[in-house]
Order: sequence, then C-alpha cells, then structure tokens
Amino acid sequence: MGAHQPGQAGNVPRPTEGNPGPALILRLAHIDGSMLPLVGGKAANLGELTAAGLPVPDGFCLTTEAYKTVATTLQDGVLSELAELQSALEPGSQSGAAVLAEVAGKAREAIRALPVPPPVAAAVQQAYAALGKDTPVAVRSSATAEDLPFASFAGQQDTYLNVIGSTAVLEAVRACWASLWTDRAVAYRAALGIAPHEVALAVVVQRMVDAETAGVMFTANPLTGRRCEAVIDAAPGLGEAVVSGAVNPDHFVVDTEQARVLERKLGDKRIRIRPLSGGGTGTQDLSGRLDASSLTDGQAVELAVLGRQAERYFGAPQDTEWAIDAAGTPWLTQSRPITTLYPIPERRSAGTGTRVYVCFSLAQGLTRPLTPMGLASLRLIASSVATAAGIPVVDPRQGPPAYAEAAQRMYMDVTTPVRSAIGRRMLPRVFDVMEARSARVLRQVLDDPRFSVTRRNPAGIIRHVLPAAVRARVPGTLLRALFRPKAALHRLDSTTRQFAGDLELEAGAGPLARLDHAEQLLGSRMFAVAPAILPLPALGFALLWLAGKLLGGRDRGKDLEKVLRGLPRNITTEMDLDLWRLASAVKDDRDSRAALEERDPSVLSAEFRAGNLPPVLHSGLVRFLERYGQRAVAEIDVGIPRWSDDPTHILGVLANYLRLTDPAMAPDVLFSRAEAEAEAEVERLAGEARRRGRVRGLLVRAALRRTRLFAGLRELPKYQVVLGLAEVRKQLVQVGTGLAADGRLESPDDIFFLDFEEARRALRGLDTDGESEPRKLRGIILERRAAYARELGRRHIPRVLLSDGTEPEVLIAGDAAAASGALSGSPASAGSVTARARVILDPVGAHLEPGEILVAPSTDPGWTPLFLTAGGLVMEMGGPNSHGAVVAREYGIPAVVGVPEATARIVTGQKITVDGGAGTVVPEP
Repeated sequence: MGAHQPGQAGNVPRPTEGNPGPALILRLAHIDGSMLPLVGGKAANLGELTAAGLPVPDGFCLTTEAYKTVATTLQDGVLSELAELQSALEPGSQSGAAVLAEVAGKAREAIRALPVPPPVAAAVQQAYAALGKDTPVAVRSSATAEDLPFASFAGQQDTYLNVIGSTAVLEAVRACWASLWTDRAVAYRAALGIAPHEVALAVVVQRMVDAETAGVMFTANPLTGRRCEAVIDAAPGLGEAVVSGAVNPDHFVVDTEQARVLERKLGDKRIRIRPLSGGGTGTQDLSGRLDASSLTDGQAVELAVLGRQAERYFGAPQDTEWAIDAAGTPWLTQSRPITTLYPIPERRSAGTGTRVYVCFSLAQGLTRPLTPMGLASLRLIASSVATAAGIPVVDPRQGPPAYAEAAQRMYMDVTTPVRSAIGRRMLPRVFDVMEARSARVLRQVLDDPRFSVTRRNPAGIIRHVLPAAVRARVPGTLLRALFRPKAALHRLDSTTRQFAGDLELEAGAGPLARLDHAEQLLGSRMFAVAPAILPLPALGFALLWLAGKLLGGRDRGKDLEKVLRGLPRNITTEMDLDLWRLASAVKDDRDSRAALEERDPSVLSAEFRAGNLPPVLHSGLVRFLERYGQRAVAEIDVGIPRWSDDPTHILGVLANYLRLTDPAMAPDVLFSRAEAEAEAEVERLAGEARRRGRVRGLLVRAALRRTRLFAGLRELPKYQVVLGLAEVRKQLVQVGTGLAADGRLESPDDIFFLDFEEARRALRGLDTDGESEPRKLRGIILERRAAYARELGRRHIPRVLLSDGTEPEVLIAGDAAAASGALSGSPASAGSVTARARVILDPVGAHLEPGEILVAPSTDPGWTPLFLTAGGLVMEMGGPNSHGAVVAREYGIPAVVGVPEATARIVTGQKITVDGGAGTVVPEP
C-alpha cells in the first residue's frame, strides 16, 4: 500500500445547487465532527483524523440519508414496537430482554429483505470504483449513537473485512444496516435510554490494510487511569484477532512522555487472521512462533506517538485500532473516546508537578453528582472557609485554590498537606474517621517519592490557624465548655437561634435581591456559625481520648465506644426518634395506618400536598416537617428537593416502621437502653480509674461526662449548614418560578442547572454570551441536564486521584480477607449479626424489612430513618466517625464501613454475616 493520500477516493456525488440536501456519499477527507447525525461516530472520527494529517486508509462514507431510505418502512411498525418495549423494560429483566431481542430480530429481517435502492447502489458503486477496480475494502458500521464522548458502543454493530467487488460491497452495506438492530446493540441502547427512533446508521468503506501486525491502543492506561501511558495489544495479521479476543495478544505499556517501553508481555498468539485472495478472511496456525514479538520497541513507541497526536487533536484520551502494513507503515483505522476514564479535576491551585486530589463528595457520603447550582453554592462556602482560615481567594465564585471538581463531584487538592511533615500525620487520621478507605489510599500515596516532604516546620500552619481560631473565639469557647458546660450549651442555643433568624429575607423582595441574599448566605454568613459549634464536639472526642490515656493498660476502644451510645443532643437521632413517635401515633389510628399500608408513598405525598391525608397522619407530618423539612437525601446540594417539597421518602419510611411489631425492638426503647448502658459504663470506667487514685477517677468521670454532653453535637454544624442551604434553595426556587413564568426558563428547577452569574443574566434578559436569546440559555440547560443524567449512572468514583489520572486505589493489593471470600472494611459499630441483605442505592421509596442488613454506597442524614429497623449496616464509603457509623453505634446495630464494591458484590436476599468489631462481611454462597 502506498503512502497516505487523502484525496484518492475520486469524485463522488456531493450536494450541489442542482442536487440540494444531504449527500449520500462523502469522502473521509470531507467529513468532520459536526456531521455526526449524517455520518455516525466512527466516520466522524475518521474524518477528523484525516483532517489532522494522521495516517488513515482512504475511503468514503455512505451517509445516514441512505439508511433512511430503507428505514422508513420500519418507522410505524417494528421501531414503534421496540420503543414501547424499551420504555417498559425493567432493569435486569430477563423476560423483557428476551422480548426486546425477538422484536429486534424482526427489524433485522425486514432490512435484509429490502433491496438497496437504485440511487444508493449507484452512488456506492461509483465511489467504490474510484478506489480502483476490485480494491479490497473494509466495510464498517458507523452509528449515530456510537463512539460518543459518554458511550463508545464498541463492537455493537458489524464490520466486514476484505470485501472485494461492488456486489459484495453492497451486500456488506445491507448487512451493516441490519446490524443496527442486533440484540446486543438494542440492549446497550436500551440501557442508556436511547430510543429506537433516535438512531441511524452510516457505513464506512475503506481500503483494506494488508496488516503484518495489528491491534488496539489506548492512549491512556485504562486500568490505572494514567494519562502518560499508552497501552497496546498487538498480534500478527488483521486486528480482528485482538478485537474479537481470538488470541492472547502481546501487551505493551509505553511511557508517552519519555517515549520508552515500560512493560512488555508476550501473549499466546496461536492463530493469525489474514485476508483471502477471493475476499473474506481465514486463519493461519502460528503454534510454532509463539515466542516472536509482534512489535519492536521502536514500533510500539511510534504507535504511541501517533496515539498521542490523536489524543491532542481530539482533546481527550482515545481508544484506537491500528495496523502496520508490509512496508512498516502504521495506520489508524479507528479512534473513539475512552469513556471509562474518570476525568481529571480541573486545577485551580498554582502548584506545579503532580497533584493529589481527595473526593470530598464521598467524604460527605455523597456518591451522586451535584447540580451546577449545587456546585456553585459549595464553591462559595469553600471560599468562605478558606478566607476565615486566612487563605487568599481570588474569586469566591470559583472556589479557593485547593478546590476542584471532576464529574460533577467535589475534590480537594491536598498536595500541600501531603508534602508537609505535620500534614502527613494529620490528614490520614482525619480521613480515618471520615472515610477510612480514603485514609488507606492516602497512606499509600505518602510512599510515592514524588510527594516527599518539602515542608517540615509547622510554623506556617500555626500562623494561619492560630489567628483564625482567636478571631473565631475558639479558645474562649473551649474553656467555657470545659469548666462551665451548661453555660456553653446555653450560649450555643442562643447562637443557633440567632443564625436561624438571620437566614430569612424580608417579604416582597425582588428576584435580584433574592439572588443577592442567597449568595451572601453562602459566601459570608453560613459558615460563621461553625466556629461556635465545632469546638464543642471536638472537645468531647478529645476528652474521650484523654480518658483512655488516664485509664491506661489495654486497648480501651471497645469500652470507650460504649460511652458514645445513646448520645443526647444529636439532631439526627432526635429526628429519627421523632419520626418513630409519629409512626407510633399513626399505628394507633385506623385510617392513617390503612393509608400507609395500602397506598404508594408517592400517592400519599400528592394527597398530603392536597390536604387529603387522614387528620392524624397529616397533622403529625406537618409538625415533623416544620422542624426537619429542610432535610433531604444528598442535602448538601441545593438542587435536590427537600422533604418539605416532597415527603415521599418520609412516608415510605413511616410505612416501613409499621412493620416493626416487637416492642422490645422499638427504637425509643433501644435508645433509652443504650443511654442507660452508656451512663453505667461511665461510672464503671470512673470506678476503675479511682482504684489508681481518687483524682484520676474524678478526671475520668468529668472527661466522659463532657464527652457525652458534647459529642452528640457533631451532627449540628452540618444541620445548620443544611438550614442555610434550604433557605438558599427557597430563594432560588422563587427566582426560577419567575423566570419560568416569563418564558425564560422551561421550568422553575432549571435554575439549578445555571450558576449565579447565569441566573443574573437570565433575569436581565440576556443569555451567557450577552445576547437576548433565551433559546441559547435553554440549550445550555438541556446539555447540563443530559450530562447530569449520565453522571447519575456513574458507579465508580475514585476516592483519591492524581493529576496524571492515576487512581492509587486500583494499585492496592487485594485484602487477604477478600481472597478467602470475606469482604473487609473498617469496624464501625461492634457486634455481629447474620441476616438477609437488602442492597439499596437510593433510600427514596426503599423497602427494608425489620432485621435486614442495609447495604448502601454511603449514607447521610436522609438515610438514617432506615437504620431504626435495620439489623446491621454495610457501607462502601465512610469511616468510624462518618455519619452512618455514628448513628449505627447509637442504635447498637453492627456496622462495617469502607467496604469496596459492597453493593455490587452483595445481592439482595443473600444471607451475610456482619462483624462490626472485626470489620468483616462474610457472604454465604
């Protein structure tokens, strides 16, 4: 084959003045990414590669206009049937998938039975002839829902290799059209919610590369995430052997920055797929040449350089297919985005070198993405925290230097503390109690020589922290709590009442005033209450540690854990118990009980808003929501409706509570029992200390009593923030309602897919570019809603991520416990229980039978009403002092947190044993 010459396809039909409308045929050299609806993903990317000057085999594309000439016969028949089935398909339904496959088969048969329309056949024959008489070609499907930034659809449609002659090419074209409706393609699109009427298929016809060697190449390492490594799989002959998995290929990892091979592993290449002289392909036995490498190091590096060029051109890592011909010339035959890589956080810090990011969304128990307005709000809060700590913030709307975002989740750049002596000691310990698995990953990062200590003197940190603490009157708060605890609590109550009063805006405020008020709350006033609260629970846990030291001797962890049960002043526990009291009242009212037992929570929610619930249930729910209605699942996101907006979740929990029939297991009884046991444990430990001296005994009692007095307040700072966020949401909903009424937004909640500046532009009648075109603003919202919906489906979120894309967690060797079949995590609440598991990914509307073990990705206060009937708890995220762990201890249920992939490795109904003391979960086979 000769050198790359993009113009060889000759003159083919294109749109002209006399031939208006989309073309049937386009040369690859005339295609770009804007033509996706016309040429499909594969052809669009090949056209872009050609435009970039990269070596792409010459060819043409039969556009989707040609497919539509035959697909019109399907529109009102098979495709409508497929659409109805797909919309009704339950995830994981075997019977539904089988019916879907049956109808997809009808679509394939219908297309195969239709002749290629004469105008299409003539266009294909002319374009094929321009490549040369009987030129061997590859005929590839190129779907409009293929090779997209968020879904590759790799291998879902068919490819035909070494096709010779126009008759064979036309038959391959028809087969490609039919492959749009293969069972696997239909199922894949159904899983992504892509409707049958939304897809069409183009066909790429390219010169065949008679490959000596071929394979696939990822321009970033798909296993570790490293963006500076290309991963190449290669085998002799055509690349189909590698793509289809027919051989165990040679494997190369290339450092693309240093242009050198890092890893070479030869595979068991027993066969070679090669083109046959009359068309089609055959296999050749290579058993005698298993030790030969299919690539030299130089060729591997050359391919990696090509891949890097493609990546830079597209602006994202690429999954490519390539071939090297007999002359040693490398060709790129396909390129598409690697859709499985987690995006690298956008750097805001000024630091150089590789950075370390920790996911603060996960640390807050949040696995779902945040809305754009939710992120904008958190950037303002983070800026206010940084400013209070004396850290300069250039633009509060962009967040402080250490703040970052990736895949609509919050990350923090922790490189500075990782590289300081005191930070290396403190940071993992903080995450030990927040999100234990993150702490383990961070400790591994500390061993990386790239993050060696550069700052050993803690004076700089002290210069930041001490003045900030003095300004916030933290020393006085601590001293008051230590020596006058009742006065400290009284002062705290006064502070929180004043904070709640300061949140409200005067009635009749205009939309701009509402936006200003929301920004002021987030940017300066919301965090101001935290310094008055945070020192108290911090003191409580410090005194718990001190009591352990005074007791001395053996490890006191389990003894001290008992002291933390049944804590007073825990706002989340109080909420759960208030909900239980409401359930008890409802249980005694026949009409209310019948409503909860017989009607779906969503129906009850609508009846509540209409004022049609039974009086006991209605009035009780009103009282509950007056105090707790600002809460929600994922409540740190202002874009999420509050319980006062939609109490469906609470009504579902109430229905669950009615199933608890054992009086001894009633949550209020369990809490009172835990409270009494904790007080008794305080006296027992104080008595034990007294045997070593009267003063020691008094100190232990005083320390532990203050621990119980203040430790429960650990939930209060977040509760106050959530109060503020609820007020921000209230103001934004009012603004969104006005914009929707004026026709500038489609619906009021569109406001949550803008940021504050965009909302102001909308109020001024301008879009984000200063043009008076609200349509463009709505387009931005639609794009963001689509991106948000895609992110809702993301299951894998790196706890720790490096700026070169590396996910350190994947490099951690598997636990010994995992090898034995047990899942390991962090002990969170002592005790052991064996029961059926219930895997719940979203608590809204979830059903948990009394005694079942709750298995969840993470929890926040919106989840904890489920804890009251749970027999145990397993979480993928969290640490011993994360929200779920604390509540589990207070309720006395065994809990293990930080269990990787627990929701995937445990199935609902499976019997498991949770050992909250050992930190293990053992599923029964």
